[in-house]
Amino acid sequence: MQQNQTTQSAALPALEIDLDLIRRFDGRGPRYTSYPTADRFVEAFDVHAYESWLARRNVGGIARPLSLYVHLPFCSTLCFYCGCNKIVTRDRNKGDIYLKYLSEEIALQSAALGGDKVVRQMHWGGGTPNFFSIEQVAQLMGRLRDHFEFDPVGEYSIEIDPRSADTAYIEGLAKLGWNRMSLGVQDFDTEVQKAVHRLQSEAQTLEVIEAGKRFGFQGINIDLMYGLPKQTLVSFENTLERVVAAGPNRVAVYNYAHIPTLFKPQRRIREADLPSPDTRLKLLTLAIRRLTAAGYQYIGMDHFAKSDDGLAVAQRQGRLHRNFQGYSTHADSDLLALGVSAIGNIGPTYSQNHRTIEEYYNCIDRGELPIMRGLELSADDLLRRAVIGTLMCHFALNKQSLAISYLIDFDKYFEGELAELREFEQLGMVELDDAEIRVTAKGRLLVRNISMVFDRYLRQDIERRRYSRVI
Repeated sequence: MQQNQTTQSAALPALEIDLDLIRRFDGRGPRYTSYPTADRFVEAFDVHAYESWLARRNVGGIARPLSLYVHLPFCSTLCFYCGCNKIVTRDRNKGDIYLKYLSEEIALQSAALGGDKVVRQMHWGGGTPNFFSIEQVAQLMGRLRDHFEFDPVGEYSIEIDPRSADTAYIEGLAKLGWNRMSLGVQDFDTEVQKAVHRLQSEAQTLEVIEAGKRFGFQGINIDLMYGLPKQTLVSFENTLERVVAAGPNRVAVYNYAHIPTLFKPQRRIREADLPSPDTRLKLLTLAIRRLTAAGYQYIGMDHFAKSDDGLAVAQRQGRLHRNFQGYSTHADSDLLALGVSAIGNIGPTYSQNHRTIEEYYNCIDRGELPIMRGLELSADDLLRRAVIGTLMCHFALNKQSLAISYLIDFDKYFEGELAELREFEQLGMVELDDAEIRVTAKGRLLVRNISMVFDRYLRQDIERRRYSRVI
């Protein structure tokens, strides 16, 4: 059996790369940024259900922290690999119109929101948030501050395309209160960039990183992607070396999910240019080796963080959480989602705004919140969400803790799931005893597969083609 080991912090088990196991379980599955996953949302959960939960979000005197997510869907150019909800345009007037409607939604959401309005975390995603000028960003921030109070020590992050940002732009963001940013890079190799229609020089990226450090950003993340067309081990190793030299706090290494039937821009990518399945695994192995050797802690899934970063500290202290933006240090927060297609989480509910700009605008023109669908979680959903979230974040689960919190007999409730985990146990991916479920060093890269055992919806519907590949 072909195996390689990369040693992590002593506080966490080593990460063991077993290529035979990865090949065996490299199917499709959810990323579990939520449970149940968004494809399980229903239109029966409508605006009236959403408003009811907004009004009583702190019912019983239990105050949950408030986070904001703002979706800014515009991009000035099209990246062929992208599967995000986006609008590609160079017409800046469309951005002005969107900000007008977004401002109106902010007012509607704020008016319906019960409890305190202190924001402790905010993330702007897209699209390309810096499609908007710094003056427009300031305008939107002002609108948000009109309706919400921002914690002075909160975490405020924004996604940045380095091709349309410079030092002055980053300085402007810092003055407006931003303290974290995530930079899209994917790959520095020119041939790969041409194949995905995203030409981006290393100098552009480094300018933004250096500006972030100069103006006090507490965290800088770089997004990479493996499995892209024209990507080779040599080219990707060169990209990894340059990223490590840039010194970001976090690095995400995403698996490119080639699903041209769902994402039309991907039809422009020649399948013959894609790396073979075996090369993809070698690209992943290379990334893990290089980043961990450079002092990055493997957090889970596709995320790495320096040992002193908040994510790594939260994981060591058992405080790590997973939400729609990925891994987070802010557990048990209500997430208010703003903008077209944005997904939020208020109390035991999920909700999603309309996914087309026309439907989004029409709702706001009627003075209605633009809710398209959602879900009110059952007791079983909440329990399984806790199980899956714990495994995804901490790779270990204490049965007694869950039994006490949810008033169940864990082994009896999950009898079928535990029986299914025996196969993973025999393969050395998990360890099972009367007290705990532990994901081993060999199983950590396949934690999605292990978590899927507890997904009741997947157990009822084994069709997984809608999901990205696990590795």
